Amino acid sequence: MQKMLVFFTATLFVLLTTPTWASTYQYLSTDQAKTNLLTQAPMLLVDIQVEKEFNQHHFPTALPSYAYPVKSDSDRAKLDTLLPQLQSSSDAVVIVCPRGGGGAKRAYDHLQKQGIAAERLFILEKGQQGWPYPELLSKQ
Repeated sequence: MQKMLVFFTATLFVLLTTPTWASTYQYLSTDQAKTNLLTQAPMLLVDIQVEKEFNQHHFPTALPSYAYPVKSDSDRAKLDTLLPQLQSSSDAVVIVCPRGGGGAKRAYDHLQKQGIAAERLFILEKGQQGWPYPELLSKQ
């Protein structure tokens, strides 16, 4: 009985302390992204890689923000420079992160808080490092 009470209390604690705003993220697979690029499907690619990495490899139509790791007000301000372009469009917004992890999620959350509809937001699965089609990238 005591074990059940402890389990129930722990479960209740987790449920009550999990933020109600915790979101799930939409991901765009590399295959779907490739198809979108080849068919020129309307989408806005928001690249948050640091400038050095962006210059080494990026999508030709990517909007550079250099906002990675999107942890500080300064990083978020870099993303904010793209808001006019994002808000004036109804196209999907695909966040390109070095690995498609924490930085992409923080960018997603920030853009959503700035009014970009969640249904428009996607994270490129596996990020730039997991992109298997290097022939579709621009390199400097």
